[in-house]
Amino acid sequence: MLYAEEVLSDVSSRIDALLARYRKIVDQSDKQSLSEKDVLLITYGDTITENRTAPLQTLHRFYREYLSDVFSLVHILPFHPFSSDDGFAVIDFYRVREDLGDWGDINGLASDCRIMSDAVINHVSSQSDWFRGFLTGNPDYADFFVECDPAEDLSVVTRPRTSPLLTRFTDGEGNKRYIWTTFSADQADLNYRNPDVLLAVLEVLFFLVMQGARLLRLDAVTYLWKQPGTNSANMSETHAIIKVIRGAVDELRSDVVVVTETNVPHHQNVAYFGDGHDEAHMVYNFALPPLIAHSLINGDSRQLTDWARQLSLPGDETCFLNFSASHDGIGVRPVEKILGTDDVQRLVEAAQAARGLVSFRTMSDGEKHPYELNCTFLDLISRPDDSRETMVRRFVASQAIVLSMPGVPAIYIQSLLGTRNDLAGVKQTGSARSINRSRHRYADVQKSLDDGNSLAAAIFAALAAMIAIRRRESAFDPYGEFEVLDLGREVFAIGRRSARSSSRIICIVNLTDRQIEFETDASMAGKDVLADEAIAEGDTTMAPYAVRWIRCENNK
Repeated sequence: MLYAEEVLSDVSSRIDALLARYRKIVDQSDKQSLSEKDVLLITYGDTITENRTAPLQTLHRFYREYLSDVFSLVHILPFHPFSSDDGFAVIDFYRVREDLGDWGDINGLASDCRIMSDAVINHVSSQSDWFRGFLTGNPDYADFFVECDPAEDLSVVTRPRTSPLLTRFTDGEGNKRYIWTTFSADQADLNYRNPDVLLAVLEVLFFLVMQGARLLRLDAVTYLWKQPGTNSANMSETHAIIKVIRGAVDELRSDVVVVTETNVPHHQNVAYFGDGHDEAHMVYNFALPPLIAHSLINGDSRQLTDWARQLSLPGDETCFLNFSASHDGIGVRPVEKILGTDDVQRLVEAAQAARGLVSFRTMSDGEKHPYELNCTFLDLISRPDDSRETMVRRFVASQAIVLSMPGVPAIYIQSLLGTRNDLAGVKQTGSARSINRSRHRYADVQKSLDDGNSLAAAIFAALAAMIAIRRRESAFDPYGEFEVLDLGREVFAIGRRSARSSSRIICIVNLTDRQIEFETDASMAGKDVLADEAIAEGDTTMAPYAVRWIRCENNK
């Protein structure tokens, strides 16, 4: 239980009043369920820019000219005014950054696709009105943030960063206030013990839905509830907060998808599905990126296959958000107890060999362990002596796994554009994550995509073609059944079946740089929809890093 019995009735009444107010102004038309047609693009609002045009308008133009037949969903990373962390220290949730555009630009893009908005609800900027009001004694923001005595033993608190957990601020009367800052001194953690904070966050979510958001990405929810003497991660109260959010959002508009972002070990991550009806509709499949990288670097599917076999969902209203790359690095915490220490070390070495970086977190004993690999996924799985063709084939194979897994696939814009490690960006910002957050001029993107000899054009064309085929096959229903097959350690193979029809596809990816052979039985005979060729029962061969999607004749 989040709050004492004597305040529950008041909190419930206030949520009902908030819902009543927003139901009157939130559009209830054109409700859509997720299907095999849905693929998500992840991008910052200003990843692509052009002179004298608001970046959000440029993104909309890029979507219309290149992406409308490929992506139905677009995740615009935080677009609010911010003070640090590339948008994740929000100053004002009710404004769009002036250098990006305005709400009209968000609404315009939302008219052509469904938008996922970030809801950074664990913390806000130290420059926000909420935090400034708290420091100056504004009663509206009293107890809005988590204060803690620096003498308190916080040694067991789970840390995603190496920065101090508490930050000292001085309030309007000159008093020292020690505030819980999980991510940085500029990001003050909200205090959900105060019901006013929950109500304020719900109103932010409702406002985003009013502005066209149809997916809400709840950022860093692992850390929402703080309790000294515990690890303050994935607390039962945190799950209770997600349940309140899910219920309220469902009441506001039934097709809005609540997505939790919890970069933690897999078993903790999937707990945010709840019972399948009361927490997240969708959970980031955080173990997938390091497992795909491990499989391709080593040409060995065993860990990926063993892990995928135990995937399960608690109900038909939930699914995974599958990805290999995002604006953050490739987290290695999610594969704790899946990959061994030596396996993780090989990933670290692969990132370093690719001139990537490695970020660490501080353990309770003071030791630092790898937290994430800061490297483009393309560079992480590539080799120095790769030809362009080999590089493209291996990378497309990695994305074929993302596109084949049960759930909704997501492609990061830097992956789509074949971006390499941005070391100049790291030098400029001092942030390791800048290595995968390049900005591009629109004219340069056009030139690159129109050049048939460029790496970007080859990757973009291959992924666009694969996605177009995927969107036509009902077997890729995100809520459909799946079966992980054993065709040998050199391949990853998964069968997909629609929840709405008898359609069945077997997806096979060669993880090696060698031609391989394996035997197909009668249940695998059919048509490879990627190559548009028949696959008969018996022996079959696959070229290095080849992908087959076999629409099976025998659907049993």
